[in-house]
Amino acid sequence: MPGVTYEREVEFTPHGPLVYHVLRGPRPTGLYALKPVLSNDAVVGRERVTQMQRRLTATATVAGVNGDLFNWNVGYPSGILMLNGVLASPPHAERSSTGIAADGSLVVDRVKFNGTWQGVGQRRPLVLNKQPSAGGVAVYTPTWGPTTPPGTDTVELVLTPFPAAQPLRDLAGTVVSAKQGGGTPIPPNGAVLVGRGASGAGKLAAEAPVGTNVTVRLILTPDWSALPDAIGGGPVLVRQGRPVFRANEVFTLDQLVPRQPRSAVGQTADGKIILATADGRRPGYSVGVTNFELALLMMRLGAYTASALDGGGSATMAFEGKLLNRPSDPTGERPIAESLNLLYYGVHAPAVAEDVVSPNGDGVAERQTLAYKVVRPSSVNARLVGPDGSQQVLEAGSKAPDTYRFTWAGPGAEGTWRFVVDATDDLGRASSAERTFSVNSTLAALRMLTPTARRSVPLRASFTLSRAAQVRAAILSANGALYRALPARALGAGPQTLTWNGRTAYGSFVRTGRYQLRITAQNEIGSVSQTAPFSFRR
Repeated sequence: MPGVTYEREVEFTPHGPLVYHVLRGPRPTGLYALKPVLSNDAVVGRERVTQMQRRLTATATVAGVNGDLFNWNVGYPSGILMLNGVLASPPHAERSSTGIAADGSLVVDRVKFNGTWQGVGQRRPLVLNKQPSAGGVAVYTPTWGPTTPPGTDTVELVLTPFPAAQPLRDLAGTVVSAKQGGGTPIPPNGAVLVGRGASGAGKLAAEAPVGTNVTVRLILTPDWSALPDAIGGGPVLVRQGRPVFRANEVFTLDQLVPRQPRSAVGQTADGKIILATADGRRPGYSVGVTNFELALLMMRLGAYTASALDGGGSATMAFEGKLLNRPSDPTGERPIAESLNLLYYGVHAPAVAEDVVSPNGDGVAERQTLAYKVVRPSSVNARLVGPDGSQQVLEAGSKAPDTYRFTWAGPGAEGTWRFVVDATDDLGRASSAERTFSVNSTLAALRMLTPTARRSVPLRASFTLSRAAQVRAAILSANGALYRALPARALGAGPQTLTWNGRTAYGSFVRTGRYQLRITAQNEIGSVSQTAPFSFRR
């Protein structure tokens, strides 16, 4: 993802190991955007971060984390959610909200909400996309979901047409129907006013009969109506580059003090975005952080301003629908209300299939698989640049939004190759993506002569070198953990053999099980490896 980096860090603290994950990206303008993503495209219900990202991969390259705290049963966020200037959920007045300005700046502040409705009478209070209190009134917009919540003590008025729920605007609609009880379908271009209890239902019935024009106003203080997007969370972690120890926001000690998984969003003084997730609740792997330790972490990462997001089992980081961290729930990744994602709209080249292509006829890494993705109609030039600077054009011309793949088997000189894709989309925005790999035929034909080694039968393997190289051999577990590194040897071209007595570096035999032998050859062309499985029985 051009311009975006991912880091996985491990710290050994007095409390145990800590593993945290960091995404860094440029100021979210132009080809980049920082956007909340609503689960299922509706306030009700929950969805995993990886699922949300997979829905977006055709329109952007996506990397992000979980979002706000949320209602477990219904799924609605606890704080503000604003999408492209449309308010989907009101802010929590006693917790920080994070707004994303059109110039890519983050604004972290406490925001209050006041909603009103007016029929033939005076202005009266309402809530947005939340269950009204007894005697209260709520407006449900299409973002809520297909129907209003179940209810028995309500009067429900359907308004259509009704504009998008933008704050600080008079939103006017006509009452076209009225009914009692919940489950009222919300029209795509309308809304539903719900009055609960004798007071709320009575006022709606009296002041907004069928045919009445009703005006709704959604007020944010301070005025955030110019911000395209916003997400809840909190507490504030960093102000003007300094960590905040006590934010005095409405959170319990159980939410702030224990070491647990946590996520955060921040911005550096020059506008770069930082998304961080600390793993936790996994003794021996990662103990997690307190809220203030998260603030210190964001400060060390360079944040000038930062806010916490949801934590615990919700703490998730993913890229293009694939997990980067280890969520703490025993069942794995948790379905949540929303996510916060860094989106890239330029050309994207996924990682190459083979770091080293070895076209020597042994059937291992003979071909390279390359790909690129464009998300808007684009003029594309995809090419391979060889070690000597020569170019092979793979594709050139106009391309519709899609992912395009190639299989390349040479011919090619040995050394470092670059896969370069330049694209200009229909909005005139130019972007470029690049991946490197090497072509190296030095090592070939690794074979296990003793597929099952024993104490009395050492492991024997053979391989071939096409030229002289420094050769290193390693014994790995079945999942890739290093058991034994054998001494490096300088070998000439030709057939080679290797033996291993089944012992670790300390002289004891390894346990019975499945292992791997990895041979690495290094010379002036570069490094190339091959791996083969075998078994050992004590």
